[in-house]
Order: sequence, then C-alpha cells, then structure tokens
Amino acid sequence: MRFKATSTIFLIMLLVAAVDGQTRSTTTKPHDFAKWEKAITAYEAKDRENPPKPGGIVFIGSSTILRWKTLAEDFPNHNVINRGFGGSEVIDSTDFADRIVIPYKPKMVFLRAGGNDIHAGKSAEQVFNDVKEFVTKVRGALPETEVVFISLSPAPSRWEERDENKKLNRLVEEYAKQTPGVKYIETYDMTVTPDGQPREELFVQDRLHFNAEGNKLLAERVRPYLPK
Repeated sequence: MRFKATSTIFLIMLLVAAVDGQTRSTTTKPHDFAKWEKAITAYEAKDRENPPKPGGIVFIGSSTILRWKTLAEDFPNHNVINRGFGGSEVIDSTDFADRIVIPYKPKMVFLRAGGNDIHAGKSAEQVFNDVKEFVTKVRGALPETEVVFISLSPAPSRWEERDENKKLNRLVEEYAKQTPGVKYIETYDMTVTPDGQPREELFVQDRLHFNAEGNKLLAERVRPYLPK
C-alpha cells in the first residue's frame, strides 16, 4: 500500500510539472513598445524643426540603420531619411510607421530589421509574418511606395543564428518575387568568406555592428535599388 501511494504521488508530481512546463512555454512576455518612445519623440521634434520633403527615401530598422552615419553621404543625389532605432524589432518599425514613415510620404522605404527578433527567440517564420505586416501597413497607407527589405547578414557575435537568418532571407526573397511593390536586397554573403567563415574585418569591436568598411559594402548593395 505504501509503495502504491508513493507511486501515485510521483505520477501527480510529474503531471503538475508537465502542465507547468507547457504553460511556461506558451506564455510570452508582452512587447514593450514604450521603451522606444524617447527616440521616436526625438525624431518628431526634429521633423517639426525641419520637415522632410515628401517623396524622399526612408531607411528604418535596428542599429544597422541607426549607426549608418554616412547614409546621406553615401547617397548624395537622394533625399534620404534615417529613422533607425537600435535594438528594435520588425514589429517596432510597424508600430511606429504612423509617426516616422507614413507622414513623410516617401517614394521608397528600406527596412533592415529581424536580427534582434531572432536573437530574442523568434523563428524565421514569425519574423517573416512581421515583415509582411510592415509591408501591409506602409503600402496600405501609401500604395505607390515601394518597400525594400535589406536582408540579414550574419555577425560574428551571433554566428550560431546564421541559419535562421538565411531562412528569413529566403522567405522574404520569395515573397518579394510574388508581391508588387516589394523588393529584396541580398547581403547574406557580404559578411561570409568563401570558406564559410565570418568576415571579422567588417565589424567594430563588439563583432555585431558594421564599421566604416562594412557600411561601404552595404551601400554598394543598396545603391542599385535607388531611383535613377
């Protein structure tokens, strides 16, 4: 009797643990959009002082865009607007598009985001759905505006995420081929050597963000997609 009771208690404990584990795995922490409010408010203040002319080209996304300080110099014949905010995910760009994309009535919008999403645990499929929502929001408000996705290129500090980066790239690439007003720029190979190793010389000390040489190569990939 004592053995049977002990076995029953053990089974109950296993069931409780299983249910608890299932609950934890399906519970997601709400996304904190408010943490970007200061950065977005600063952009809005800048816009009030010097309103961007309609028909420009908006670059939006995470730190790759934010830290691209030579953007205007790299494309001097275009009215480029940098609206990157470091650490952001695709859904952040979508959420704030009403404030820092759509009001400018741009001719084109270049999105470079998704790496932080994957680093936070999202699958390529989840991020892909977020990219499609961004496109829907921008082109829903601005049907003539083209959206261009600058693909992910693996960084040395996140090298183990490169396969998921590539998977997202392929999903967006196929989507762009089938969707009017959407384009895709390949940059995955830009940071990988012919033998499959990371190109450390393109990054600053943190091994995550591009240095001047990395931004130069990125500009070369983007330039052919700009309006003539």
